[in-house]
Amino acid sequence: MSRLRRAGRLLGVLGMLLAGAGLAALLPLLPAARGRAATRGWARWTLHTLGVRLVARGRAPRGRALLVANHVSWLDVLAVLAVSPARMLAKREVRRWPVVGALAAAAGTVFVDRSRPRDLPATVARVAESLRSGRPVAVFPEGTTWCGAATDCRPAGGFRPAMFQAAVATGTPVVPLDLAYRYGGDPGTLAAFLGEETLWASMRRVLAARDLTVVVTVRAALYPVPGADRRALARAAEAAIRPAPPGPARPQA
Repeated sequence: MSRLRRAGRLLGVLGMLLAGAGLAALLPLLPAARGRAATRGWARWTLHTLGVRLVARGRAPRGRALLVANHVSWLDVLAVLAVSPARMLAKREVRRWPVVGALAAAAGTVFVDRSRPRDLPATVARVAESLRSGRPVAVFPEGTTWCGAATDCRPAGGFRPAMFQAAVATGTPVVPLDLAYRYGGDPGTLAAFLGEETLWASMRRVLAARDLTVVVTVRAALYPVPGADRRALARAAEAAIRPAPPGPARPQA
């Protein structure tokens, strides 16, 4: 893409960040329904300004639900908010991001410090409290981003089960969200945010893309029974998003 169009996109994104700053100030004053609608609209327009086409398949729940999604890119947060303006669970570092951190805090994001595992039970309790209040909460149970297009770069261990305990404790349905990125019509890794890459470097690559699409597919809800095993629930949610790769072929008898 030409430098002129990239510059135009960048100016548009800066405008959306300014709009996000204003929204962060207004959210505590808006009725809950209007705040969610405003957040959804901001996320959709920000994706559009970045040149990312959003395709939503299925209907996200409006009421209480634990939304669990695979994690590929920093764009994932915008994609989830554009489909369901849920309360997010995010790493502590997001709180320091310009504008986005303030907006996330105003929207009630639960920030988690991954360097302090002993704080995990308190974080699960906060997620459960949000679910009891009737709000949807969105989490990325892989705990990290990955390339999104090949099985050999998946995070070890798959979906971490801790946050699923909040759904078990509150009897909340778990709704898997399958996030997939397509570049030029085919699955691709352009949107992936990995390793030591900076946010700015990743954003520059996205701004230069001509045909980037994020597809959000809402899978069937899982309803945990009282006392359900959170590990089994995590495995079921992960399988709904990405079935296990086929094992080695067995010789015919």
